[in-house]
Amino acid sequence: MAEFFEALTDDHIAFIAKQPMFFVATAAADGRVNLSPKGYDVFRVLGPKRVAYLDLRGSGNETHAHLVAEQPDQGRITIMFNNFGNPALITRIYGTGIPVLPQDDSWDELSEHFQILPGTRQIFDIAVESVQTSCGYGVPQMTMEKERPTLVKYHAQSGEEEWFEKVKATTTSIDGLPSRATERFFDPQDM
Repeated sequence: MAEFFEALTDDHIAFIAKQPMFFVATAAADGRVNLSPKGYDVFRVLGPKRVAYLDLRGSGNETHAHLVAEQPDQGRITIMFNNFGNPALITRIYGTGIPVLPQDDSWDELSEHFQILPGTRQIFDIAVESVQTSCGYGVPQMTMEKERPTLVKYHAQSGEEEWFEKVKATTTSIDGLPSRATERFFDPQDM
């Protein structure tokens, strides 16, 4: 049976810390719903009503475009964690999010919570509106073998010029919504 909470509890936070991946869903008023799986150690609970995750450049930038398509500080976002072991449990975080890019004033404070990885594009800062837990009995049991190093390795091999060319290619969503481009290349040599 589903339960709703106004904020993250210590039990929710402990559960989240054990999960090797999470899913992010966003939608603008029109167009497609975006749902993305996320791996690596990139999710942080910053308080009972605030979470954030570090975003690496991928094939698109749908989350950013959806969040800024709404009012700039009111973009809807849902984060979901599944326990693929025991006990069967799903935790969803509902909130609003904003993309924070390296050129933004709040970057320095927010980025202190993360290890910056090659390919880092932005951090999504999320205000928690509610939390829902549900049974997860329909989720299969699986074990994690290991992280895939491919994405970070790929970005570590990219040069600055190549990085910016690819960033420019992801400043429009699938549905034509704009997103802001990262103005900073994180040199793997400096990490």
